Amino acid sequence: MFETIRTAVSSLWANKMRSMLTMLGVVIGVGAVIAMVAIGNGASRQMEGVIAGMGVNMIVLRPGAPNAGGVRQSAGSGGTLTLDDVRAIEEECWSIKNVAPQVNTSSQLIFENRNWPSQVIGTTPGFFDIREFQVQNGRLLDKEDERGAAKTAVIGETVARELFGNLDPVGRSIRIKNIPFEVVGVLAPKGQSAMGQDQDDTVIVPITTAQRRLVRSAFANSVNMAFVQAKDVSMMESAITEMRALLRQRHRLPLGKEDDFDLRNMTQMLDSMAQTTRVMSLLLGSVASISLLVGGIGIMNIMLVSVTERTREIGIRMAIGARAGDIRTQFLLEALLLSLAGGAVGILLGFAASLGVTEFLKWPTSVSGGAIALAAGFSCFVGIFFGLYPAWKASLLRPIDALRFE
Repeated sequence: MFETIRTAVSSLWANKMRSMLTMLGVVIGVGAVIAMVAIGNGASRQMEGVIAGMGVNMIVLRPGAPNAGGVRQSAGSGGTLTLDDVRAIEEECWSIKNVAPQVNTSSQLIFENRNWPSQVIGTTPGFFDIREFQVQNGRLLDKEDERGAAKTAVIGETVARELFGNLDPVGRSIRIKNIPFEVVGVLAPKGQSAMGQDQDDTVIVPITTAQRRLVRSAFANSVNMAFVQAKDVSMMESAITEMRALLRQRHRLPLGKEDDFDLRNMTQMLDSMAQTTRVMSLLLGSVASISLLVGGIGIMNIMLVSVTERTREIGIRMAIGARAGDIRTQFLLEALLLSLAGGAVGILLGFAASLGVTEFLKWPTSVSGGAIALAAGFSCFVGIFFGLYPAWKASLLRPIDALRFE
């Protein structure tokens, strides 16, 4: 076997340019497979991070779409959901672990001579647990802030950077709609949401303060939405059923009348998005595999040419005792060596391409060991599969006919 390998290497080395050009198809194929799979994996991991950032077991409750003169308005524009409804859900629905009502507004935030436009969220302390927000500096809002309608605020990292620069925001005062608020905490970075919004560009205040001082609504005590966390993933459907029954009872909706609120299972929606990302990753890898298949066809083509060119050599070897199996092994090894060498270079190329995509295009990539093993194994398969026919054809030559070949 050692002598057969040495002969195969010598044969390939004798035609260096042709061997390198033959390897090129495998190099491009393996590199493309690794790069495409890395891009797909990176997108999947980013989506998993988004799902984790949104919080687990989460249901979104919004007011319904009102009907004005036969014209349906946008979802959430009605005042059919109140803070009392949310508190009733928290007290009476046994499948619910936590509830966080929310009112939203936007404002120009001011600190000394600096200002920054941002989203202002009025909510309860449960919001931080449901959305998995962590405090980086200072503290989070508590029940005392909510009960007293305190003018306290927790800000995101983006707001802290834009308003305070290198200063410590905790204990300082910012103005929201010309009302002073004390900054009691700075949130740890969360990054972008599933919709591409900067979750760190936000200010969170007690919901009672927001309703009384910041949000002017035609509907008393109304909220824009509520995040609801079920006790367990398996209890999501029962939680939705309980909330729907309770809200219909509180809103006095007769049988047959549609809900004046909207319930959405965010986990299912985000799982669907993650599934789409995984399908795209598989599709990218499959398309890239086509180039590897083309590289294998190139190997078979060159090996067939090599058999024709080396007919006399094959005859001499068979005349001095080489068996048909030895001839098959030599040509199969040559095809395998071409494929393996191309695969090794392709792995390096794919890894470099993934780093380039991350560095210059700012797209997340993730090169996994499984993708490398898959590409390496596929390149071996290509070498063996497309080398079999040329090797078999070479082994069928009769020594006397091969020796007479010119």
